Amino acid sequence: MRKIEHIGIAVKDLKASNELFRKLFGTGPYKEEEVASEGVKTSFFESGPNKIELLEGTRPDSPISKFVDKKGEGIHHIAFDVEDIHAEIARLKEEGFIVLNENPKKGADNKLVAFLHPKSSNGVLVELCQDAGEVGSKQ
Repeated sequence: MRKIEHIGIAVKDLKASNELFRKLFGTGPYKEEEVASEGVKTSFFESGPNKIELLEGTRPDSPISKFVDKKGEGIHHIAFDVEDIHAEIARLKEEGFIVLNENPKKGADNKLVAFLHPKSSNGVLVELCQDAGEVGSKQ
């Protein structure tokens, strides 16, 4: 793992949360997008070298909507930038982590992503991220 890629925060209302974080950072999100396959709308903020992803569920059965219903708004996951997501998934499985999706999927911000179950990482949902443009060159 090369660095923390971003911290994901689950929110009830993306528009209201964008305004709150705009006030916090003094600037608006640099990107907003919807990942329909995951039932989520996202926005990304930068603060120096750090990124925050706000996530709002777009349907009641989406993972984000379920999270907010169960736990309320707050930190949802920590994402780590990896050089080779396939190799990292294999390595972490070998180390005993529970991988939620062994085949990476398309995520927001032009990333290929995979998640580790919180039960295997001290209650923290861990996301592995690799820039989609880097994937072909690493396999």
